[in-house]
Amino acid sequence: MAAKLNEGTEVALPLRNIISMIAFTSLATWAYFGIVERLNLVETQQTMMQSDLSQNTEFRIKWPRGEMGSLPADSEQFMLIEHLAGELESLTVEIETGQAPFDQQQKLMMEFFEKRINSLEEQIEKIKDTQLEIKQQNGH
Repeated sequence: MAAKLNEGTEVALPLRNIISMIAFTSLATWAYFGIVERLNLVETQQTMMQSDLSQNTEFRIKWPRGEMGSLPADSEQFMLIEHLAGELESLTVEIETGQAPFDQQQKLMMEFFEKRINSLEEQIEKIKDTQLEIKQQNGH
């Protein structure tokens, strides 16, 4: 007996078999898409890590060479060093030529004279004390 199949052919299956087939198909579809999603996630993470790795390698090589700039604190320190170097150079020139600014020369002279006057005053006081001792020893 050859079975003839056409659009009017009826198939008798129990309802639980039909529900089982629908559930199995749904579960298989859900599992397939879950696996595909997980693979996509892993591939994305791998691509991102590869990108990070290449950027890290580039940074590790170029940063010490100064090809990627410098930290703001380093830039500030370089500016301060340049400023201090300029100040040192100008002071060196002033000292070598003996051409310190007028106010500075005047201040140095005033300090010198103040020390000299204090020294002379101390010597005068010592002389006065010595004379007073001599007078007291002679009975005057």
